[in-house]
Amino acid sequence: MFRFAVRLINALTIAVLLGVASAHAQSLDALSLDQKFRLAKAGDEEAQIAIARAYESGTEVTVDEAQAASWYRKAADHGNPVAMFGLARILSKGAPGVEKSPEFAAKLYEAAARQGHVEAQNWLGYCYQHGLGIQQSDASAFAWYTMAANNGLAAAQNNLGLMYLTGKGVQRDYARASALFEQAAKNGDVWGANNLGGMYERGWGVKQDWQKALVYYNQASKNGNKRASEGFRRLSAALGPSVTAAIIQSTASQAVAPEFAANNDFRSRPPRLQNSAPLNIDGALAPRPKKAKKTKSRSATQKPWVMSQPRTQKNRSQNTSRRRESCHDTLLEGLFRGLGFCD
Repeated sequence: MFRFAVRLINALTIAVLLGVASAHAQSLDALSLDQKFRLAKAGDEEAQIAIARAYESGTEVTVDEAQAASWYRKAADHGNPVAMFGLARILSKGAPGVEKSPEFAAKLYEAAARQGHVEAQNWLGYCYQHGLGIQQSDASAFAWYTMAANNGLAAAQNNLGLMYLTGKGVQRDYARASALFEQAAKNGDVWGANNLGGMYERGWGVKQDWQKALVYYNQASKNGNKRASEGFRRLSAALGPSVTAAIIQSTASQAVAPEFAANNDFRSRPPRLQNSAPLNIDGALAPRPKKAKKTKSRSATQKPWVMSQPRTQKNRSQNTSRRRESCHDTLLEGLFRGLGFCD
């Protein structure tokens, strides 16, 4: 009886805490930027993240990724996984006033991933797959992609499907790859839809069916996937206008949910399979990178991260001066000092 009472009290406590957290998040949305600033300066982690996102997106303030990183750091300093992930995204590519650090980004991804942050799990898998800031390991990439995919993240389902398709980190399995691409497509991932179209076009892991391939190419194409558009044009010419029109009519209501479509700004490309014609398949993590200038740094041989358009030198100096501040004693202090976050 006593144990039951303790469990009941614990359950009620958790419910109250969750309710308070939810109410706090809702109340933050109703606050002005100045009010959020006051809360953030007082140490409120959710307000600090809100300010960081405002600077990152340019909502009510001028875009300033150095300021965004600084505010993410304040919340990450207390172990907040959302802030760790936000800071890692900025550090992975660098920004005016923020030195690029794939190594530190990988550490942050891992810290957030181990707390259950699903997107961090996916990105940690990507870091392992491509050796970005961490020792390359297909096995570790497969493990983290699997965790994120099992947690329902569409991009991770697609990335895991690519590993089964290419046989990296796991034995090649076209049927499993197709099943994962289908999950990703159903969850709104445009690359998952495109890749499933490619599997149906070639008959890999599924029975060859050009009409189904056209359906999935059309689904991805309507949501901005250029590679899917190429596949759609190719199969449309082969199937003829009447069949194509019927398929378009039957799938007119299909669209990728905006929240998923917005996440598909990165993708990776698997190697072309040997002894086969080119397949219209690609990944979900990173756009084709621009050629990186050769340097002596370790990252010179790695795929560069996609960066936004650089700002003027004037803005760069302003960003640098605004981010100067002193650090307090924290577990991450040494790393932050090394990145130039602190005086």
